[in-house]
Amino acid sequence: MRISTTFCLCPVLVCLCFLQKCYGVSHHVPTSKVPITKNHTKLANGETEVHHRPKRGWIWNQFFVLEEHIGPDAQYVGKLHSNSDKGDGSVRYILSGEGAGSIFIINEVTGDIHATESLDRERKAHYVLHAQAFDRNTEKPLEPKSEFIIKVQDINDNAPKFPDGPFVAAVPEMSQVGTSVYQVTASDADDPTYGNSARVVYSILQGQPYFSIDPKTGVIRTALANMDREAREHYAVVIQAKDMAGSVGGLSGSTTINITLTDVNDNPPKFPQKNYQLYVPESAQVGKPVGKIKANDEDLGVNAAIKYSIINSEGAAMFSIATDRDTREGIISLKKPLNYERKKTYTLHIEGVNTHVEPRFSYLGPFKDTATLKITVGDVDEPPVFSMDYYIMDVYENARIGTEVGAVTARDPDSKNSPVRYFINLSEHGDKYFNIDMDSGVIKTTQSLDREDMPWHNITVMASEVDNPSLLSHVPVTVQVLDVNDNPPEIKTDEVVVCESSRPGQVIQTIAAVDKDDFANGQRFSFSLLSGIPVNPNFTLKDNEDNTASIIARRRRFSRLVQELYELPIVVWDGGEPALSGTSTLTLQVCPCQWNGKVQTCQDERGLLSSAGLSTGALIAILLCIVILLVIVVLFITLRRSKKEPLIISEEDVRENVVTYDDEGGGEEDTEAFDIIALRNPAAAEELKFRRDVRPEAARHCGGPARGCHSPPELDQVNVQKFIKQRLVEADMDTGGPPYDSLQTYAYEGQGSPTGSISSLDSPGTHSEQDYNYLDDWGPEFQKLAELYGEDMDVAEKIFSLVYIFYCSIKS
Repeated sequence: MRISTTFCLCPVLVCLCFLQKCYGVSHHVPTSKVPITKNHTKLANGETEVHHRPKRGWIWNQFFVLEEHIGPDAQYVGKLHSNSDKGDGSVRYILSGEGAGSIFIINEVTGDIHATESLDRERKAHYVLHAQAFDRNTEKPLEPKSEFIIKVQDINDNAPKFPDGPFVAAVPEMSQVGTSVYQVTASDADDPTYGNSARVVYSILQGQPYFSIDPKTGVIRTALANMDREAREHYAVVIQAKDMAGSVGGLSGSTTINITLTDVNDNPPKFPQKNYQLYVPESAQVGKPVGKIKANDEDLGVNAAIKYSIINSEGAAMFSIATDRDTREGIISLKKPLNYERKKTYTLHIEGVNTHVEPRFSYLGPFKDTATLKITVGDVDEPPVFSMDYYIMDVYENARIGTEVGAVTARDPDSKNSPVRYFINLSEHGDKYFNIDMDSGVIKTTQSLDREDMPWHNITVMASEVDNPSLLSHVPVTVQVLDVNDNPPEIKTDEVVVCESSRPGQVIQTIAAVDKDDFANGQRFSFSLLSGIPVNPNFTLKDNEDNTASIIARRRRFSRLVQELYELPIVVWDGGEPALSGTSTLTLQVCPCQWNGKVQTCQDERGLLSSAGLSTGALIAILLCIVILLVIVVLFITLRRSKKEPLIISEEDVRENVVTYDDEGGGEEDTEAFDIIALRNPAAAEELKFRRDVRPEAARHCGGPARGCHSPPELDQVNVQKFIKQRLVEADMDTGGPPYDSLQTYAYEGQGSPTGSISSLDSPGTHSEQDYNYLDDWGPEFQKLAELYGEDMDVAEKIFSLVYIFYCSIKS
């Protein structure tokens, strides 16, 4: 194909080559012409010398080369020529770039360019080369290097192709003429801008007269009206694409399009026959299928979906029909039990209708069909029928054996009305609590019933005909055991926690009761303490009248060290007829609690000690150290109270001082720092002249009445102001006194003070009447301290408690 095409084009190519050689300069447009008016030469010193030369430049033609050239000689491409070439052979032409020296060669003297290989435009459409002219004698460039392009001219050597074929398409059946089905596109590798080599025309080789194709766009359309899928569904259409605009000598390619007609609802359903018959025994179960019927539809999928219905009231009252999605059959089921003795035949008018209808095909007629089904009821010997579907009976617990619970009844539904016998199915119930009278169906108890053990009994009663014992009927019977008050109430909890910091009137815990009996109007309980015993000094009980009671503390604080457990007997009465009571003894355990009432610990001391992970020797050593520290603290406090700092003025301190004695003693009789006898009896004080800034020996050895000294006898009233002035004069005249003024303050307090003494010397040393209740509000840190000072405990017991508190803090 390619060779023949080339031969057809040979005369044209020959003419083109002839014109190119003869008249190339006159009719081709030069691609590069560089006029040069000056020649610049760079000297050694960097300066430029300018030479004036005549104008010259490149002169060559637009170069083209035909692809797929066949022949023994190289194909002539074109000629390079510089206007500086005088034809004397002094110019040498050099070619470089893509394919230079291999595909393209140049004559260095004439500048003729030839192609030595056959070129393929579809592989490479053009080549970029560079040309340069040199002076053959001086090897200097006569022209600057310039770029030109050699284009490969196309010939029709590629046939059209369909790259993605074959294709698959679909169109609805019964479509109108001209309905678009599919569009195909062929590709041609030839140059679409040159000639008709890539101009493709489409045509149908196979598929007429059903389909047509647009020769330019390749759109396939329906060409025949009312194509029926049920008659023919698949079509294979062959499409041809030819280049050269379909003219003789063009190349062509083909592909296949598989077209399928899709279904539309253009066929109504049809019953194969108009009348059907069906036999159904009267023993058929309600809700179970008894038969089926089907209408045919030639369509597919949703277009063939059929909905069945019974359109006459007689048949619709006893039977129902539904559509099976898989088989499209109408399944007939029984809605009510059949009775041969009442009605022996039924007539059903059944209709089948398409659920999906297209209005444009309504002219084809109604898309539905009807058929008649006659059902014959068969006579069957049926088992007995109970008067109820299930029975519910009741009986009181503890009823005597043989008490009648209730009765069941059944009859033979057949016309012969055979007698019925009753019995209980013992295979389902291991314990036989009931029996039934075989003839009357009366159910009685055989054992004493306990509601608390089993409040409900489910039994199955069976009935059979005397003439045909194999036919059995079953009915469930539920027996409810009614409650009687035969169980005393009980307290829910057995152990109650009492906090050591409890107060009188504080609710220790609220208790409730339980009763196994069932009261119709709700359980009602009343609570009280056990009568006939002495009044409990620690706790009392309050009935809240809401089925609960509160245990209340009667005294202040409980010590776990004194007594850890208490017992409280409580009597509970229920509200039944007759009323029953029960006595429960609660155990109340004393435990340390936090300030919010949360139990801190309730373990015994040995458990606490062992849980700390310390050995016995280590614990004894810790306790001894604590006792020694406590003794040292007590001795230090005692000495601190008994010891008073003497007034000693340093001899080296010559500053003026105001000496303040902030101490408190037993009153005016207790003056350790100074002897105030002189204020009372100036005459007697004359005999005891000594330095007033030094403690007198009598006061130094005696601490006042609080320390075992006795007050001097009552002195006569004197003029104190006069005495002070006298002492002031003596102090001014005394040369042996200290060289600074001394202010002595005598704070008068004692037996004559109207405010009383706040000294701790006369405070009681054993028991205190002070109320330490306010310590309870200070938080958990002061709780134990409040308990120690609030209780009547000796010193040793308090010390032991402090040691215990210290140990607990170490443990936590």
